[in-house]
Amino acid sequence: MNWLKNLILVVLGLCLIGIGVLFTIHNTTPVSIDLVFLTLPEASLSLWLIAVFVLGSVCGMLLSGFAVLGLKTRLRSARRKESTYRKELDKLRTAGLKDSH
Repeated sequence: MNWLKNLILVVLGLCLIGIGVLFTIHNTTPVSIDLVFLTLPEASLSLWLIAVFVLGSVCGMLLSGFAVLGLKTRLRSARRKESTYRKELDKLRTAGLKDSH
């Protein structure tokens, strides 16, 4: 079954590469990007679009990484509190047994 997963991943990867090549071939028009205070040099439309896609992906991964880091911090704090509460509960249970004798 693992070979089927690998085969599907290879086929999907080849399809994405093929689509990327076709995209690059059909979008060769040179454009320059004007960002109000900065004008970027002329390059093909496909290059700018791929660059923006990659930049957006990197920004998305960074932002989600910060979110995951915050959640891990909260989880670690909750586990620490749970451990403290569990120890306190065990002490109360043993204290209750000692008092009943």
